Amino acid sequence: MTEAEEEFREFAAAVQGHLRRSAYLLCGDWHLAEDIVQTAFVNIFRAWRRVRKVDNRLAYARQVVYRCFLDQYRKAKKQVPVVSMEGVAEPVTAEARDAFDGAVLEVLNALPPGARAVIVLRFWEDLTIEQTAAVLKVTEGTVKSQTSRALAQLRVRLAAALEDQAGR
Repeated sequence: MTEAEEEFREFAAAVQGHLRRSAYLLCGDWHLAEDIVQTAFVNIFRAWRRVRKVDNRLAYARQVVYRCFLDQYRKAKKQVPVVSMEGVAEPVTAEARDAFDGAVLEVLNALPPGARAVIVLRFWEDLTIEQTAAVLKVTEGTVKSQTSRALAQLRVRLAAALEDQAGR
């Protein structure tokens, strides 16, 4: 194994958990999140000679994950499911269970992919408006408007979801 390959393996092992959790927040499915991260790692490895010189490799990797998520969503819109996985339980880690209540995830997953990406980048990854715009390759105004609209939707939907849970 070359030095560059070993360096990539160490990097991937160190950031895989973080990237997988971020991908899960975007797509709401642990299996799809794993696929997104693996696709991102393939893309990163292909460009590793260039990427290994980047100051903030994690930020670069996050950007690749978000783009892979959006690409996956675009592809999924064009595909027809053949087998239903309805009723199959997703693995839930204690960390994910503690971090997010089921109602929050349900409401987050109801957002359109672009709005979900903005919310996760801004509030989970704690990126600035400028950084979020750079990751998604949109204008800062787009990030601001999508954040505003998404937060308004989250407030309304979360209030309704919590009312439903309280009524049960």
